[in-house]
Amino acid sequence: MARTSIRKADRMSAILERFASTDSVDARDLADEFEVSPATIRRDLRDLEERRLVVRNHGGAKAAEFAYELPVQYRSGQHREAKMLVAKRVADILPKGLLTLGLTGGTTTHMLARILSERVDLTVVTNALNIGGELALRPRLKLIMTGGVSRTQSYELVGPIADHALAGLNIEVAVVGVDGISARGGLTTHDEIEANTNAQMIRRSNKVIVVADGSKVGKICLARICSITDVATLVTDDSADPTGIEAIRRAGTEVIVADGK
Repeated sequence: MARTSIRKADRMSAILERFASTDSVDARDLADEFEVSPATIRRDLRDLEERRLVVRNHGGAKAAEFAYELPVQYRSGQHREAKMLVAKRVADILPKGLLTLGLTGGTTTHMLARILSERVDLTVVTNALNIGGELALRPRLKLIMTGGVSRTQSYELVGPIADHALAGLNIEVAVVGVDGISARGGLTTHDEIEANTNAQMIRRSNKVIVVADGSKVGKICLARICSITDVATLVTDDSADPTGIEAIRRAGTEVIVADGK
């Protein structure tokens, strides 16, 4: 595939990834790398600045100091292959037949929703707007949305309205997306209100499966969702730190490594 065919969201995600290793980016270098015009890169940087993710300067941009969580549309291009491997593995291990399935927000859970969209025996409970949009026109499954206040960064509905809706439901299996998972920190995310809503879904579920690409294993973020002992299974990929995986296994959580074989 030619680099010029890369989607704008993927290109912007790749630009944002540069800030993990550098303080600033040069527009001419980015134009050469992606084989697009400097004007295209300038428009990308302008859009990122409008979302308060970068600060433009002469010749390029630097990261915004207060940016700590990428919006989900820019995360979709990160670790895409690993996330798809994880989503496919979870689809394989979910029970067959009638199932009430909870899905939190996240790029991997969204991929899973697409894979499961043709099943005829599912009731899906979700607080994620993008997942709801994916499944709303699928007449052969039942979709329950929680309601709540929308978070721009994650497309999740959170807060007391979402929590109250979940309190009245019984979920057989919840598949939970996280920003960090470790034996010590448990499940974590960037926002404390989102963490509380996700914790409510976990409390209403008989079994919890966490989906996390390898970059999230061993990572601890601001807001704690729950302890690692509340998780039956973690599905990750083979880029995950083996030490972090072993610590999670010792805590009693099953770990499945999806390797594409």
